[in-house]
Amino acid sequence: MGLIPADRQRQILDLIHSGKVVQVQELSERFNVSVLTIRRDLDHLAAEGLVERTHGGATLRRTMSVEPAYTEKALEFPGEKRLIGTATATLIAPGDTIFINSGSTTLEVIRALWKHEITIVTNNIDAAWIANEDAAFKLILVGGAYRTRSHSVSGSLSECLIGNIYANKAIIGVDGFSLQAGLTTPVVEEADTTRFMIERTVGKVIVVAAGNKIGVVSNFRTVGVEEIDTLVTDSTGGNMLSSEELAALGIELIVAE
Repeated sequence: MGLIPADRQRQILDLIHSGKVVQVQELSERFNVSVLTIRRDLDHLAAEGLVERTHGGATLRRTMSVEPAYTEKALEFPGEKRLIGTATATLIAPGDTIFINSGSTTLEVIRALWKHEITIVTNNIDAAWIANEDAAFKLILVGGAYRTRSHSVSGSLSECLIGNIYANKAIIGVDGFSLQAGLTTPVVEEADTTRFMIERTVGKVIVVAAGNKIGVVSNFRTVGVEEIDTLVTDSTGGNMLSSEELAALGIELIVAE
């Protein structure tokens, strides 16, 4: 006699907690049930907030409750972030006005846009180091309260300036990207400022995220995935996601390699 669903789901969760990325076909054979049954099990666990669905399976839902220091984030996956920056730059056209929020990945996008004749509106203070006299883009830094941990500004003063601008694209970095939970961050001010940028964008919203951000859920929700048009990630992130599933949500997946 087979396991009842609750017991089977408990064993699946134990496998995932052991550090394993589980696959639907593998679980189907292990528990001698149909692929459809396993998919229902994983969907149930995802709805409970216990796992994150991935391409063909599931992994443990990771959380981020404390904001890492910017200096720490800048050292993580530098090569992958450069590739993401280069790939994202190809999506930008001359004359674009772009909102770009804070983060080490978005800073790599700004580097890649150095010779583009566009206008960048950002709360990423480090963008000023890139906008030297040889840069082709026009840089508008929004005001606000400076946060040393993120090298950014946010708050009501930031939103005052953002509220006077309509951008035709937004490039958004995240602390967490989850198909179920959406875009999240451990800092409520960052969530508010980024959300306002998205609300003031009349064109495509492009999310940039290295693979270590996929499947992560943090404290504060910025927007749901239904608000974005494109996700640019690295090969690790691409392996965790299904382009078909994202396409069904209206999201284009670009893997920077």
